[in-house]
Amino acid sequence: MRVAVISDIHANLHALEAVADAVDRESPDAIWCLGDLVGYGPEPNACCAWAVAHTQLSLVGNHDLGVIGTLDLAEFSEEAAAAARWTRGVLSSDSHDYLASLAPSAEREGIGLFHGSPRNPVWEYVLTWDVARESMRRSSTDVTIVGHSHVPLAIGSEQTGTGGHAPDGTEVDFDGGRWLLNPGSVGQPRDGNAAAAWLLLDLEARHASFRREPYDVARTQAEMREHRLPETLAERLAYGV
Repeated sequence: MRVAVISDIHANLHALEAVADAVDRESPDAIWCLGDLVGYGPEPNACCAWAVAHTQLSLVGNHDLGVIGTLDLAEFSEEAAAAARWTRGVLSSDSHDYLASLAPSAEREGIGLFHGSPRNPVWEYVLTWDVARESMRRSSTDVTIVGHSHVPLAIGSEQTGTGGHAPDGTEVDFDGGRWLLNPGSVGQPRDGNAAAAWLLLDLEARHASFRREPYDVARTQAEMREHRLPETLAERLAYGV
């Protein structure tokens, strides 16, 4: 079985379309989304509709929960809260109901899936070896896949120290030991690469392939500015931060 794993789309339809085209060329058996379909970006309803039509599993992320009112926006940064309030004003009832139906964690094919981490599926960022090690320890599966940090990662249980960044083209065999993977972000990468990130898994071969897809960043930025979303959110897309 081959699975495309995506995360943190953040209403960036043009980034999502670039990834969707690449995924279509690979013809995986399933698409799993780790959450944060909305927040930050200008096309929340289109991104939700795509997920409904194309994913076999979707999780809910903290921005999704903030937009639908489950989380208090006081817990978010000023820019994120402003974008969430704008999203609330344009979100369709179908998109709202879809996001409200999702959970922040799941297990499929013997793999633990979390928006944040096994310890806190909504909020915790896995960005250090200590947190990764604790996440692997708490997970009930040998392979754990998380989103939320917007940084692609591949960390094995035998690794020491921090790190584990998985740039474009990284190939990992996860047969043996425990592994933590993060596909990175489709809509707002934060590893210094503006291209949309995703992950292709071959569950029989126990192999992971980290991919990046360029997209029209300027087009997304123009749409964000048209809707008067915070300028810093638009600017950062060009730098992958």
